Amino acid sequence: MDINKVWFVTGASKGLGLTLVKKLLANGYKVAATSRDVNALITEIGATSDHFLPIAMDIVTESSVQKAVQETISHFKTIDVVVNNAGYGQIGTLEELSDEESRRNFDVNVFGLLNVIRNTMPHFRANKSGHFFNISSIGGYHGGFPGWGIYCSTKFAVSGLTEGLQAEAKAFGVNVTLVYPGYFRTNFLSADSMGLPKNPIADYEEARQSVLAHQNEINGNQPGDPEKAVNALIQISKEKNPPLHLFLGQDAYDMANSKIEIVKTDLANWKDLTISTSF
Repeated sequence: MDINKVWFVTGASKGLGLTLVKKLLANGYKVAATSRDVNALITEIGATSDHFLPIAMDIVTESSVQKAVQETISHFKTIDVVVNNAGYGQIGTLEELSDEESRRNFDVNVFGLLNVIRNTMPHFRANKSGHFFNISSIGGYHGGFPGWGIYCSTKFAVSGLTEGLQAEAKAFGVNVTLVYPGYFRTNFLSADSMGLPKNPIADYEEARQSVLAHQNEINGNQPGDPEKAVNALIQISKEKNPPLHLFLGQDAYDMANSKIEIVKTDLANWKDLTISTSF
């Protein structure tokens, strides 16, 4: 039965991850939830039970990820669905952000996600089943936002590696869904979830305005309902042929189509030059 599925959810102590875990448990699923702070999980959701396993996991440390996966399989005997949700937003222009700030965002958003895939794929491959949900962002499809280049590039990386994962995993009966959420009313834009540049440059007026808009206007007024987002994920998990690309939110739908039109226009306008390079 579907509700016997075991879900492994990263970044589960807040935001979409927390909403998803609560909804899954309410619907009778078994859930292993990870966070750097296991006490936050216990406070928000509860202690270890037959259906719930809170795990302290540092996603950028592979041994910690490996241990969390082993704990989950020991507790529930299997993992059926992996939701790679852990990540954080980093604001700052490409010139402003230091090498350290940029690499940290990639370490969590990209290499941390790869740690989870690397340690759960052997289990899926052996079982000839499983489903990955990799949470990208509409910023992983359309990157034209000043001050968001590094964050978007991490999510573009997630999108690219997820397409590769789908091509590699389908031979083993493993499903892969790449999720591009728009703005959802979570704490993603709050101070503890968002990195700001340590050395801002005053000339980047447009980027500064974007920061202020996200902090003061968009935060708390996001159009997306997290409950409906997690319902969509649960619905897709039941599909026999789930989509590779899943956009969530009217804003994500509109921005995706905007990007598609930009690319189509450039293809059409420069077709002669594009195809002129063959021998």
